[in-house]
Amino acid sequence: MKKVLYTHILIGLIGLMGVVGCTSETVGDAKQEKGLPNIYPDYVGVTIPVNIAPLCFGMDDEEALLVDAVVTDSHGNNLHSQGEEAVDFDIDDWHALLAQNRGDSLSITVSAKYADGWHSYRPFSIYVSNDSIDYGICYRLIAPGHEVWSKMGIYERDLSSFDERPLIENTQFEGCVNCHSFNRGNPADMSLHIRGPHGATLLRQNDGPFTAYNTKTEQTLGLCVYPYWHPSGKYVAYSTNVTKQTFHSAHPNRIEVFDDASDLQVYDVEKNELILSPLLKQDSIYETFPVFSANGRSLYFCAASALPEGNHQIDSIRYNLCRIDFDPATGKLGSTIETVIDAVAQHKSVSFPRPSYDGRFLCYTLSDYGQFSIWHHEADLYLLNLSTGESQVMAKANSDDTESFHNWSSNSRWMVLSSRRDDGLFTRPYFCHVDANGVVSKAFMLPQRNPRRFYRERFLSFNVPDFIIAPTHFDGHQASRLINDEYRKDFGVRQ
Repeated sequence: MKKVLYTHILIGLIGLMGVVGCTSETVGDAKQEKGLPNIYPDYVGVTIPVNIAPLCFGMDDEEALLVDAVVTDSHGNNLHSQGEEAVDFDIDDWHALLAQNRGDSLSITVSAKYADGWHSYRPFSIYVSNDSIDYGICYRLIAPGHEVWSKMGIYERDLSSFDERPLIENTQFEGCVNCHSFNRGNPADMSLHIRGPHGATLLRQNDGPFTAYNTKTEQTLGLCVYPYWHPSGKYVAYSTNVTKQTFHSAHPNRIEVFDDASDLQVYDVEKNELILSPLLKQDSIYETFPVFSANGRSLYFCAASALPEGNHQIDSIRYNLCRIDFDPATGKLGSTIETVIDAVAQHKSVSFPRPSYDGRFLCYTLSDYGQFSIWHHEADLYLLNLSTGESQVMAKANSDDTESFHNWSSNSRWMVLSSRRDDGLFTRPYFCHVDANGVVSKAFMLPQRNPRRFYRERFLSFNVPDFIIAPTHFDGHQASRLINDEYRKDFGVRQ
C-alpha cells in the first residue's frame, strides 16, 4: 500500500516539475512578441477558484500549427502542455499546482508555432482565489429554436473536471423541460417544470421522492413558473405568466418575449397551499421573477405597469425592482410594496434579481425595456449593495453583448452568468469572483478540454446555469415514469 502511495506522489511531483512527453516539440528560435497572447477563451488576468477544472485554451486566430503553454508559480514549480488545437493540462497536476498556490498568482507563458516559425508572447497572470467554488452547475441545453422545441435536456457539470451527465432529456417523454431550481444550490430541495402534453411540476423536499403537481388553480392565471426557494425549504415563490412572443423585422434584438399578464404567489410545500396576496395580483401591474431575501423575510420581484388594452408598444414596458415583507412563521405577505430600484425613471428595465446568500448584495440585469433580457444585446449586470442602496455596473464581468441570467455560489463569492459575448447567438456560462467589498473580477468561460471544438460542434445554448453544491442524484428514469403517468397532485389555495 505504501509503495503505491509513494508512486502516486512521485508521479505528481514529476508533473509539477514540468517533465513532458517525448512527442512535444521544443520551442526554439522563437520571435519574442511584445504583446500578450490572443487566446480563446480569454483567460488573461482572470481570478479562478482553487478547485476549477484546467483552463485549456488555443490561439484565437486558428492559424497556429502548435500551441505551447508553461504555467509557473513563485516557488519554481511549473506545468507544461502542448497541442495542435489547444493545450490540455493534466487534471491531477493542475489541481496540485492550484492547491499549492491558493491566494497567490500563477504566470503563464504562451508560444505558438505558425508557418513562419515559433512566436513567444509576454507572460500573463491568473490569480488563484482562497474562495473555492461549488461542486458544479446545472443547466438546460437547448437549440436556438423559437416556436417549437427539439431535443433538449437538463444536465449537470462537475466544475472540478469536465464530466457532464444528463438528468433528464425530452427523448424520454413528449414535451419541454425548464425552470430547474434548487434551494441555495442544494439539490435536496428541487423544482423542475415540464411543459407540453405531459405538463407537470416535479417537486422534492429534503432529498425525498419527487411528486408531480398540477400548479394551475381556479384562482390563478395559469401554471406556476420562475421558482425560487425560501432558505427554510418550506416555501417556493412562483410567478404565473401569460407569455407571448414576437419577431422584429429589422432590430438588433431579433426576438421579444413579453407578458400579457403576470402575478406572484408563494407555495407552502408542507401544507400544499398557494398563498395569494391582492397586492401581487393586480391587473394593472405585471409582477414577475420573485426571489426571497437571504434572511427569508422579504420577497423581491420585478414589476411593470401593464399596457393599456389595444397598446402593443412592448418597447415601452419597463420593470422596477420591488420588495414586500414576508413572515416565514405564518406565510403572510406584507401590506405595502417598496420600490428598491426605480429603473423606469432611468428609462431602463430590471430583470433576474438574485440576492447573495450572505445578505450583502443583490445582482440584477438591466436592459432598455422588457423582462426577457436574454435577447437584448444591451443587457448588462449590476450589483446592488443592500447596506448602502447603491448600485454599480459589473464592468469586468460584462461584455459588449448580452449578459442575462445569473446566480450566486453557496459561499456568495462566485457568480455564474449567461453571456452571448462569443457570437451574439449562443448563450454560454461564465464565472466571476465577487469579494467582501463587492469588487468584481474579470469573467472567464466554463473550461472545456478543447474549447473551440467543443463549442463549435455543440450548437446549443446553456440556459439558466445555476450552482449545485453536490450531485443531484436525479433518477431520470423514475422522473420520466412520473411525467408519463397521468396522475398529478393539485395545488391547493389558502383561503
